[in-house]
Amino acid sequence: MAGTRISRRGNAAHRFYSVVVFVVLASLDNVAIGLVPPLYGPIAGALGVPKGLLGLVTAASFLVSAVAAVAWAYVGDRADRKPLLMVGTLIWAAGTGASGLAPDYPVFLAAQLLAAVGLGAVGSVGFSVVTDLISPRRRGLVMSFWGLSQGVGTLVGTLTGGILGSTDWRRPFLVVTVVGLAATVAYLFTYDVRRGQSEPELARAMDAGGEYDHRISRADLPRILARRTNRWLILQGLTAQAAFGSLVWLPVLFTERAREQGYSAVTAVLVGSLFATLFQLGGVLSIVGGLVGDALQRRTPRGRALVAAAGVLAALPFYLVLFLVPIRIDVPDGGSSAAVVSAVLASVLTEPTVGLSLLTAVVALALTSANSPNWFALIADVNPPEHRGTVYSLGNLVNGVGRAAGNGLVGAAFDGLRAAFPPPLNYAVGLAAFQLFFIPTGLMYWLAARTSPDDIHSMRTLLHSRAHHRRGAAAVRHVDPDRHQEQDQIERQGREHPRRRD
Repeated sequence: MAGTRISRRGNAAHRFYSVVVFVVLASLDNVAIGLVPPLYGPIAGALGVPKGLLGLVTAASFLVSAVAAVAWAYVGDRADRKPLLMVGTLIWAAGTGASGLAPDYPVFLAAQLLAAVGLGAVGSVGFSVVTDLISPRRRGLVMSFWGLSQGVGTLVGTLTGGILGSTDWRRPFLVVTVVGLAATVAYLFTYDVRRGQSEPELARAMDAGGEYDHRISRADLPRILARRTNRWLILQGLTAQAAFGSLVWLPVLFTERAREQGYSAVTAVLVGSLFATLFQLGGVLSIVGGLVGDALQRRTPRGRALVAAAGVLAALPFYLVLFLVPIRIDVPDGGSSAAVVSAVLASVLTEPTVGLSLLTAVVALALTSANSPNWFALIADVNPPEHRGTVYSLGNLVNGVGRAAGNGLVGAAFDGLRAAFPPPLNYAVGLAAFQLFFIPTGLMYWLAARTSPDDIHSMRTLLHSRAHHRRGAAAVRHVDPDRHQEQDQIERQGREHPRRRD
């Protein structure tokens, strides 16, 4: 029996390799996203366009990626997911490479939008695969690594763009393209993850040789949106990402602060990228948010949502301090990249304003990073396996709209504030104002905490019903022709006879 289980589920090393590959690839697509913002100035100068048009490229890329993710996810919830991930990776690598070779703005815009189409596959389809690898008890922890990889990817993209692109803006795009092509090869050796294999309710039937053959259909879409927790998980992205989307301008804020203090354009871009990277290191503590979410979820089915709500609301005052308290920059103007990096790191200990800002940033990012792993895990907790990629992509679509709005509108806000607040103060005030969007985000997570216990119970009951519909290997393979009626009945019973809330 043990041998059968290993052969069906893959050995530990292969499963670990597969998790690592998916996490790394989730990071790589965010590296590609993070390349452009720190290079707004050099790219705008080379292509002969205002910096504002580069901000529109980033906003449009967020939106196109989110829309494409819905299509990728729907197909992924119905078909073999591995080929889709490989094709998506090749598409974003091709778009990133074309961006680095673009001779003018229209070609650069088209290349970035092509890359965005491919990026939509990595997040949505990859999420569906990872949830099938991890049991519910550890979802918060593993999803913290998934979310952390995306945050780290954005930081690496910012740093790569600032360092490799400080003298030649095209270089980082070409380097990331090569890495993307290597990632495609890594896909070939990943474990073929079976849909639903991590669910305890299905484990016995799948170990006996069954397969989970339920697949999404268009008739499922109204049921997905009727699930109350899904509505709050999807809608919170509109306001959360308006705040998060504005943060892509963080390198610009610190670049402008460096220029105000008399540094040259090249040094200022490098300083801006370094400070923006350094001040976002608190995102690493999303692991703590995932662990706390797992622990509290074992005590109450409201746990994950409560952790996310508390995190985003508590972070707000720290963001206001981070943006509005000025810092003193002391680096060698015109020095080498190594010398500037060394000076920035030393300033954390030698310059009180830098040390205080770093501490504030770490706390702010640590608190808001609790949002990500618990959002991912909640989607998996309240939805059956064949819905998860699509629900994630719908949430990501709303996230994309919010992030595009935050990224685009904050640029207009900077221009509007310029008359009253000269740079860099206009950037600081604009960024601080956009963090107020975390308030409705926290309220929506609190509402999700009220609905999630019943939705989790309904999902588990549904999987238990499917696993025991027939005996033996056919238990999971059987597709009930009345499965929609079965699902509706179970979810209706959950609403009419809710479980006692802890």
